[in-house]
Amino acid sequence: MTTTATTEKQTCGFQAEVGQLLHLVTHALYSNREIFLRELVSNASDALDKLRFLSVSEPAYLENDTELGIHIEIDEEAKTLTLRDNGIGMDRDEIIAHLGTIAKSGTKEFLKVLSAQQSKENLLIGQFGVGFYSSFIVADKVSVRSRKAGLAAETGVEWQSTGESDFSVETITKASRGTEVILHLKEDAAEFLDNWRLKNLIRKYSDHISFPIWMQKEAEPQSDEEEAEDKDSNISDATVFETVNRAEALWTLPKSKISDEEYTEFYKHISHDFSDPLAWVHNKVEGKLEYSSLLYIPKNPPFDLYQREASKGLKLYVKRVFIMDDAEQLLPLYLRFVKGVIDSNDLPLNVSRELLQNNAVIESLRSATTRRVLDTLEKMSKEQADKYAEFWQSFGPALKEGIAEDFANKDKIAALLRFETTQSEGKSTVSLADYIARMKDKQDKIYYVTADSAAAARHSPQLEIFKQKNIEVLLLSDRVDEWLVVHLSEFDGKSLQSIAKGMLDLDTFANEEEKKAHEQVVAELKPLAEAVKDALGDAVKEVRISHRLTDSPACVVADDNDLGGHVQRLLKAAGQAMPESKPILELNPNHPIVKQLDQNKGTEQFKQWSQILLSQAILAEGAPLVDPATFVSQLNDLWKGLLAAH
Repeated sequence: MTTTATTEKQTCGFQAEVGQLLHLVTHALYSNREIFLRELVSNASDALDKLRFLSVSEPAYLENDTELGIHIEIDEEAKTLTLRDNGIGMDRDEIIAHLGTIAKSGTKEFLKVLSAQQSKENLLIGQFGVGFYSSFIVADKVSVRSRKAGLAAETGVEWQSTGESDFSVETITKASRGTEVILHLKEDAAEFLDNWRLKNLIRKYSDHISFPIWMQKEAEPQSDEEEAEDKDSNISDATVFETVNRAEALWTLPKSKISDEEYTEFYKHISHDFSDPLAWVHNKVEGKLEYSSLLYIPKNPPFDLYQREASKGLKLYVKRVFIMDDAEQLLPLYLRFVKGVIDSNDLPLNVSRELLQNNAVIESLRSATTRRVLDTLEKMSKEQADKYAEFWQSFGPALKEGIAEDFANKDKIAALLRFETTQSEGKSTVSLADYIARMKDKQDKIYYVTADSAAAARHSPQLEIFKQKNIEVLLLSDRVDEWLVVHLSEFDGKSLQSIAKGMLDLDTFANEEEKKAHEQVVAELKPLAEAVKDALGDAVKEVRISHRLTDSPACVVADDNDLGGHVQRLLKAAGQAMPESKPILELNPNHPIVKQLDQNKGTEQFKQWSQILLSQAILAEGAPLVDPATFVSQLNDLWKGLLAAH
């Protein structure tokens, strides 16, 4: 949205996504209306944090108003609720940008998914963080008056909207810096004009805010004599305010003084998530480094977890002073789902994102924080298997990235990995340690197959001999899995082996009679393999007789040094050039189709039948055909011949 430098009142239309979000917020969160207060207090706290940080280097921003905090006022007659902070404030362009648009990537896709959900209790909306827009759950009109710290009183701005299609912006004179949000409450939201009700909500949701939250102090009942005395003394009716929250940074308190409910509410404050966290870890470290950390593992993944440009990282404080949101240097990328706070006593207050690069203190903090998260996950996996399974379902693919990214913790991460296998039921998963414990006698490899989906992996023709011999195989279908197996070549002394690459050596599991029988059939069908290779030409690298197949007539595999079909498709989808590699076609010597093909060497149909066999094998592997129309035509010709013969 473009803005102008005008000082006149102007009316602007909401960005389309804002209008859609407003509609969803007011409907989906109606039964949990009280969260609007938490969201607005959280925004005010952020504004105060930003001012406190700026004032470290520029004290003039405080404008002789050094007591930072949040006022909440009720006007029962006007039916308004006002939240006022003396934080950083906004200028005209900022208020239009922040309250009229959503600058998050992936917004359209997220809202499309959200709109498709039928449940009005849908917690997906919590992944997005509705913030200010939650005001319209309880208000039919919202006014925002703000002035940015350091600017003149005449540069104040007033924003107003009924939460429908547009909003107005007008320049005003505002003596004090900061922002006040005035909610004109709906008729059915009168409960939020009750002083006692609001105080309880603040203590429930925002007790941990490190700035004081002030509310009107209710007057004590007076006797007739006291009232008369006050009138005679001309005592002022000035409103008296009291602090209603603890106003201490939660992470600075001893763990013994913090309840689970307080930990949970603090998570919701920093993450704007409506769900409870899955786990948290709170530490205070004194020694070579001095810092406090409070880290949370969410229950649900954010909608933009796999978008590179999405914000990520922890909140960084130095000596209780807020420095920045999303300090991504404090955790490796594969742990980007972790939320929380780091408060260091060893960094300078003027630290910037640039100074965080290659900083020895930051490197130490990053290492310790990473280890603490991984230790928490390890403990969860051992002591709370169901909870860990929930974590894995949400964040498993992200954690897998750590195998390639974090060499120092590679073994720890590998132990945390979970996989579907040919012997797991439904979506249940097993660890590599579990797999090794179940390996057959003399088995020295961890076998796996990759595919575009879990279903495709489970039905891969390459699995047939493994199912027959009851050998467990890992089923890999996440996009990251191909890179995972490149960097995880072994675990606990057992090498990982793709069942769809190279010559498959299962002699360990075959008796002498089976070995001799296979050698004999390979020799007998060598002419068939050569004839099929001649018929297919450059379409394949090689044709050979297989012993991986028991049910399918053929399959395609990759050579030892070639990229597998799955990773080739991923690279193509990413627009990357690849070295040319042809598949190897393997034939099942015991299949009726292959036997019939052998009997028809030298016939007119042989080449066409060989091409059909290759196309079927490619499809079974999950790859698209280069020329599907020709395949359909060849298949139709085959059917017509069969029908004519009958």
